Amino acid sequence: MAYTVVSVFPVTADTQEIKRQLKENGIDEANIVVSKSNTESGATADDYQEDEQTKGFFEYTFAHDTEMMDAYRKHSVGKHNIVVYADNMEQATVANSVLNRNGALEVYRKPSENKTDIPEGMTEEQYNGIIAKAKNNLYFLGSERVYHSNVIKGMDDPMDDLGSKD
Repeated sequence: MAYTVVSVFPVTADTQEIKRQLKENGIDEANIVVSKSNTESGATADDYQEDEQTKGFFEYTFAHDTEMMDAYRKHSVGKHNIVVYADNMEQATVANSVLNRNGALEVYRKPSENKTDIPEGMTEEQYNGIIAKAKNNLYFLGSERVYHSNVIKGMDDPMDDLGSKD
């Protein structure tokens, strides 16, 4: 089974150094995606609109768990993501370990009584960073993500073409 490891880093993280360490630990460079977030001024984690490629990536990757999808979407705004595609659980565990050692932010899902959505053979701790989903060329996280503010700038009241309220 193939796996996807998704991580979130602060903008101060040295993503090139992390990528180098992943390669040193046997991860193929073609399976490492570094994605940096660009937000319009005024956009916050609660008030943004993500581009279609980013939206598609999160929807595909976390299709089985909307709670996890919402957490990763929110925590990724204004930060860097490093995504690693692994062929097996051993590679995924190595990648997850390297990412965590380098300061990956912890993005946990809310505790749940029902643990049936965790893939067989994985602990909840592993599931928090490793998703049992293969690489899909249709849904990649781009190297640059752009978030646009949802705030409407301008006047709220309708006016006629002379600038007067009716």
